[in-house]
Amino acid sequence: MTLNPVGTSRLIPARRPNKRVKVGLVAGGLGTYWPQFPNLLPQLKESAQYVSERISALDLELVDVGFISDAQEGAIAAEKLREAGCDLIITFLTTYMTSSMIVPIAQRSNAPVLLINLQPSEQMDHDSFDTGAWLAYCGACPLPEMANAFERAGVPFRSVSGFLKEERAWEKITSWIQAASIRSILQNSRHGIMGHLYPGMLDVSTDMTMVTTHFGGHMEVIEFDDLRVRVEKVSPEEVTRILKLTREIFDIHETVRESDLEWAAKVAVGLEQIVEDFDITSLAYYHRGLDDEIHERLGAGLILGCSLLTAQGVPAVGEYELRTSIGMLMLDRMGAGGSFTEFQALNFNSGVVEMGHDGPAHLAISNGRPILRGLGVYHGKRGAGVSVEFDVAHGPVTVFGVTQRRNGKYQFVASEGVVVDGPRLRIGNTTSLVDFGKNPGQWCDDWSATGVPHHWALGIGHRVSELKAISEILDIELIVV
Repeated sequence: MTLNPVGTSRLIPARRPNKRVKVGLVAGGLGTYWPQFPNLLPQLKESAQYVSERISALDLELVDVGFISDAQEGAIAAEKLREAGCDLIITFLTTYMTSSMIVPIAQRSNAPVLLINLQPSEQMDHDSFDTGAWLAYCGACPLPEMANAFERAGVPFRSVSGFLKEERAWEKITSWIQAASIRSILQNSRHGIMGHLYPGMLDVSTDMTMVTTHFGGHMEVIEFDDLRVRVEKVSPEEVTRILKLTREIFDIHETVRESDLEWAAKVAVGLEQIVEDFDITSLAYYHRGLDDEIHERLGAGLILGCSLLTAQGVPAVGEYELRTSIGMLMLDRMGAGGSFTEFQALNFNSGVVEMGHDGPAHLAISNGRPILRGLGVYHGKRGAGVSVEFDVAHGPVTVFGVTQRRNGKYQFVASEGVVVDGPRLRIGNTTSLVDFGKNPGQWCDDWSATGVPHHWALGIGHRVSELKAISEILDIELIVV
C-alpha cells in the first residue's frame, strides 16, 4: 500500500528516516554428506547465494557469514554474528544439519533468529532422484529438531518453510525482517512527552519506565516553556515558509482566521525546533491553560504543526497519549501511516463505526486534500484556532491499540476493516467510516472488551499478519478482534 495519496511526501520529506535494519545470514548443511554426494554442496551453495541476493535486494544491511558444515564452523559463525550486532539472524537450512550447529548462534547473538527451509522447487522428481538429489530437498528434516532444541534452550522459535522462489514464503520472510526493523526502531527511539496528563483519563496514564521496559528507547520530558521560548524566537520568514507549505497541502476553510493560521504556523516552527533540539521520534502533549494565557494558546495552536510532523514520520498526538503515539510510530514505519483515533458514533443503518479525533492527523493517508477548519472551541477542553479535517483513504485499514494489563504487561490490540464513503461530521475532525464486517455495536463491545484505551492508531492496509510477527519478536501478546 502506497502512502501519500495527496502528495505530501513530495512536499514534506521524512524528518526521521528509518534506521536500516541489520540482518545476519548463515546457511548450512551436514558436512558428512559432501564426500558421499559430490554434487550436493555446490547445489546447496547456489541456493544459499540466491537467498543472499534476494535478501540483499531489500533496504537493509546484510551480514552474510557464509556456509557452515559442522559445529566448529557454527561456533565461528556465531561469534561473527555476535560481533556484528544484528537485529535479526536468518539461518538457511539447506538440508539436514544438527541442532548443535545452530543453537550456539541463537544463544550468543542476542537477536531474534529466523530459520528458513526453502527447498529448490515445488516438489522432487521422484522417478529420477537419487539420495544426493533428495537431500537438497531435506531442509524440513531438521526443523522439528531445531524447535525442540530451541525450546529446551529457552530460545524463541520461528520458521518459514517453502520453496526457493515461492513468493508466499518470501512475503513471510520479509515480514519477519520488517518486525526486526520495528524492534530496532523502538529500541533507538526518543519519545517526547510535553505538558501533563489530561485530568481524569486513567487509561491514558503511562509509566515511562514501562515504555522503556517493553520497547527500549528513551523518554524525554519536555516543558511547555521549552516550546514557548522557541516560539518567541521564530522569524517572520519561517512563518511564511510554513504558511506556503500549508496552502499547498490543505484546503483552507472560510472559518479559518488569518491570525489563528499565522499563530499555528509560528507554533509549528517552534515544534520543528523542539524535535531537532531533543532529537524526538514521537511526541505526546497536553496543556489545559486558562483565560487565553500563553500556554493555553500554545496548546490550541499545536494541531497544524503536529500534523505536519506526523506526515514527516514524527507521530505527534494530543491528550498526552504516549502509548498511541508509539502505536502510530509502528504503523508509520510499516508504511501504513497511522492517525490518532477514537470512537465518535455508531451508524447502524450503514453498518459502520465512525471514528476520528480533533487533533493531529497523518496527512499522508488522507482521502484527498485535507481541510483546515477554524474552531472556536475543542470538545472537552478550552482553546481555539485551526484543526485538521479529513477521512482516511477509502479501502482496507487496520486499527491498532497499545494497552497495559493489570500485571503491568503491555498488550497489542488490532482489527481489520474497510473505510467506506458516507456522511461525515464537518467539525474539524479526522472522521472515517469503518466497516468491520459485523454489527457496529457488537464490534464496539468486542473491541472495548479487550481493555484497549479509548485512543488508538488507524492505518491503511490490512496489517494483522505483519503485527503478529512484530508482537512475537517484541514478546507482546496481540489480541485480534
